[in-house]
Amino acid sequence: MNEVVRVFPATLLAQGDAEAPVFLLLEPLSFWGGLDSATGRIIDRWHPQKDEIITGRILLMKAGRGSSSGSSVLAEAIRLGKGPAGIVLLSRDAIVTVGAMVAAELYGIACPVVMAREEDWAEIAAAQRLALQATDDKPLIALS
Repeated sequence: MNEVVRVFPATLLAQGDAEAPVFLLLEPLSFWGGLDSATGRIIDRWHPQKDEIITGRILLMKAGRGSSSGSSVLAEAIRLGKGPAGIVLLSRDAIVTVGAMVAAELYGIACPVVMAREEDWAEIAAAQRLALQATDDKPLIALS
């Protein structure tokens, strides 16, 4: 892990550890119809970050945007090595969490998912790189 600048507590949603550059979503994204699982590319033609790649990055999303089928798209992207390295949410999202949990259970590939505190969001969202430690009862988000 790079030098840690600041650490924030988080709520564990799906286990794993990751360190990667940050990709901040400007608007919620539905993985179903919004993400190409084979390329990691945002394909929602109405999303302001269309054609951006989320692969290997810590995805910051304030919230998900349905559909329940999005779990399978996220799990498939993770299986193919085209998903995010980890995900930080501002509010709980069962669809995102289940997608990461399915990838861990079926494919043995962890994509940690944590929920940040609202009072920490602005500083976390401004980071260039984050490290997630989500393997025990005290998950952390570290600016690195």
